[in-house]
Order: sequence, then C-alpha cells, then structure tokens
Amino acid sequence: MAYAISDECIACGACADECPVSAISEGDGKYVIDADTCIECGACADVCPVSAPAQA
Repeated sequence: MAYAISDECIACGACADECPVSAISEGDGKYVIDADTCIECGACADVCPVSAPAQA
C-alpha cells in the first residue's frame, strides 16, 4: 500500500528530496505522493519532522 501525506505536512520538502523514485511533489499547501510511482520504501516517513507520510 502506497504512502500518503497527511494534513500535518509543513511543506518543508524533506520527503521529496529523500524519495528515490521522485514520487513526491509539491501540491496545494502540502506535498503529495503519486501512489502509482511510490515503491513503499518509507524513506519519506523516516525524514519527515512531523510524521506526515504514512501508509494509506
């Protein structure tokens, strides 16, 4: 199951920089994860300062 980013996102960009498949992009007020591209590695969750990414 792919990861998704909750409304807790502070748009710092740490997750996007860490994603090995570039599945994360800046959305409207928060970052978003393309579920079709996400490989469920958890790298985004490991670096997020507010624990916004989680498995959907």
